[in-house]
Amino acid sequence: MGQQIKEMDIESLQTSGRRRGSCLDVFLVGSIIFLFVTVAAAAAGGVMVVMELRSELQSKCPRPPVEFETSKRSGNTPDPAYKMQNFAYLEASSSMLKNSTMHWAAVNYGTGRSVGSKFLFNEEQHWLKAEQEGTYFIYIELNLTCTYDCNAGILRVKVGDKLTCEVELPAVADSTPVSKKCWTVSQLNGQKLLPEMIVPKGLENWKLELSGSKFGMFLVD
Repeated sequence: MGQQIKEMDIESLQTSGRRRGSCLDVFLVGSIIFLFVTVAAAAAGGVMVVMELRSELQSKCPRPPVEFETSKRSGNTPDPAYKMQNFAYLEASSSMLKNSTMHWAAVNYGTGRSVGSKFLFNEEQHWLKAEQEGTYFIYIELNLTCTYDCNAGILRVKVGDKLTCEVELPAVADSTPVSKKCWTVSQLNGQKLLPEMIVPKGLENWKLELSGSKFGMFLVD
């Protein structure tokens, strides 16, 4: 009789253990499924938010500077939908590398000019100013070429406290081109932007290519 009770107790414990193990397995599987669904939902939500933000930004931003280059070559003015007044675009007018304010010039195309009516450009002091307060996309593109037997170094261009662009120049003996594009999105409230060049010693044989070296900005919001 005692032997039967012991056998029943052992079977009961084994059955109970199997039930607990089965419940634990179900709980773990359920937790994994819940975690997967949660992560998937969060990822989908993140993608939707990014797509909405990108769509909103694209709807507010004017078209890129290629419009100016195309119209400049063809002599045609941009279409009326392009809000020229919200855009300013300048090209470098000096190829010399030296510690000073960089020299820029507006671009004439057709009957227009590459500085919109909402901007001021001082051709003597070479500063650019947005007259309307707002958020602006500010960019600078630098193209450099080695004239002969050039040293390595880092060329820096600072646009006020808004943007710093660094170009790593290699040690080369031929006319190897080097280019760098830098940009930022910043709030402007009447500041005058003057790109300042900072040139370390030893870069005298490098020159700035006037074609392709650009500075500009456009209103985002």
